[in-house]
Amino acid sequence: MPEVSTNRFKRDLGKRQMLGLFSTLASPALTEMFAQLGFDWILIDTEHSPNEPGDIVAQLQVMESLAADPIVRPAWNDMILVKRLLDFGAQTLLFPYVQNAEDAQRAVSGSSRAAAYGLIPDYFAKIQKEICVIIQIETTEALADIERIAAVDGVDAVFIGPADLAASMGHLGNTQHPEVQEAIDDGFRRLKAIGKPAGYLTNNEDEAVRRVAQGIDFVGIANDTTLITRGARSLLSMVKGA
Repeated sequence: MPEVSTNRFKRDLGKRQMLGLFSTLASPALTEMFAQLGFDWILIDTEHSPNEPGDIVAQLQVMESLAADPIVRPAWNDMILVKRLLDFGAQTLLFPYVQNAEDAQRAVSGSSRAAAYGLIPDYFAKIQKEICVIIQIETTEALADIERIAAVDGVDAVFIGPADLAASMGHLGNTQHPEVQEAIDDGFRRLKAIGKPAGYLTNNEDEAVRRVAQGIDFVGIANDTTLITRGARSLLSMVKGA
């Protein structure tokens, strides 16, 4: 008889540092490959990527027997979208563009493939403890209210998104601007002070090393597009220079 899967990401959150990757290319084959390389988690993005329902389900399926745990980012904090993702089998959700505690409360209130097609007894009572809710902070308004957002009952972690935060601070496309980095550091200090696990994504290698050394709980160190393009450019440059 099927059972509700233990959410390993939620179990380990705040107990050990976890490194991850963003999946943006809607490719189950790539997701499967990256999931076998030693990443702790892979986020299947639907906000800024062409991942459609079939792509999400296929990627969740290929990750079921692998060590990397899936996170899914809905396109928006929308009850219908969230219910569909939960039905697909997602257990950990990262909600974009949460501006205040009220937005965070809507995200928490949001929960069939996940129920093993009706074969799991007492499914709803069991699944609740395995759902992990991550709130994404992306603006100066949200950053100013970070403690109240993080304190909403049911919020398991807070993720700071540097790109949109930089834009909201007037530094579009420049996440490494000193003012942006200072604001991010302050956000992480405040989350640590209240004991809330924190997450982050950067495609900057030096910053990735710094954030890992800083002890951020779960760090996205690249996305699939970045890894592929960097590798391709490096190979092309090496061959052309030979």
